[in-house]
Amino acid sequence: MTESQPVVFYCYDESPFAAKVANLLLLKNLPHKRVKVPRAPPRPELSQLLGVTYRRIPVLAIGRDLYCDSASIADAIERRFPPSTGYITLFPTRAGGGKADTGLVKAFVKFYSDTILFGLAVIFLPWDKFPQAFLDDRSKLLGAPIKPAEMEERRPAALSTLLSHQALVEEQLQDGRNWLFDTKEPGLGDVSVHFILNWIRGFGTARPLFDTAAFPHTLSWLQRMDGFLKVRKTRGFAKFDNITGEAAANAISVLPEDTLEATTFDPEEGKRLGLVKDAAVAVVAIGGPGEVPTVGTLVGLTKQEFVIQTHGTVASVNCHFPRLGYRAYGHQGAAKL
Repeated sequence: MTESQPVVFYCYDESPFAAKVANLLLLKNLPHKRVKVPRAPPRPELSQLLGVTYRRIPVLAIGRDLYCDSASIADAIERRFPPSTGYITLFPTRAGGGKADTGLVKAFVKFYSDTILFGLAVIFLPWDKFPQAFLDDRSKLLGAPIKPAEMEERRPAALSTLLSHQALVEEQLQDGRNWLFDTKEPGLGDVSVHFILNWIRGFGTARPLFDTAAFPHTLSWLQRMDGFLKVRKTRGFAKFDNITGEAAANAISVLPEDTLEATTFDPEEGKRLGLVKDAAVAVVAIGGPGEVPTVGTLVGLTKQEFVIQTHGTVASVNCHFPRLGYRAYGHQGAAKL
């Protein structure tokens, strides 16, 4: 991390995706600041101070650019802190030689581990132990009430399906490779499966997933990942300090314009989507009806991302969203540049 590119990680301790991103920062060895935000909105550290109403966590700031969604965060830290400048890569090369499978790994993470596996793992949460305010917030996000008794009824079928998925992981590892994609070191793909298994291993109802007789290679891999991350922490990788949201916003506000990541606007993509550069737009996750759009000025559009400029009470930022899993549409409430 340099003075011109301070990294600020917005998270809360119980978030599994925050744990995933924390491990990606460990892999990259990126020193950073952390801002602890509430488990449920409102989060004025983002919505008020920076004008970013995106409701999911984590979010990562690099200078005056804010990256939403762990897919966007992974892309950003690899792009802005590349191996060519001495940083460790999230996409290590094959153990036996050859290039990294970057596109394949990104697709695996986005459409398999982060969606299918995580969606099943959520059912194992102790929903009956959560406060009603948390259940109400998540019910609003999903557009239907979460009933702990119904979640408990779904666990046997979810466990059966997860066991079938884990059989695929076991098959992938049975040739003796150390890491999922047979790389020299663990990468994005390994972290994206590890954070899910690590999250649910403390839930008694998920115990069959950790049967060494049924999944010897998977559990050996899990231990290797645990050990790898522990060594990184012991060696002081990705050191961080906790700061307040106000301190983070103030630090961002004084950064010059030229610290913003360069953006491009693809006019053909704009034509396909009915979007025009510098127009007022809203960007929202394609998910439950409770997703909250972030409104701003469209300053960048590629096949990989939407970029909008937002204005808060303290700072303005360029807010990046991945194209996959998000949509943008015209909005009357944001001013043009």
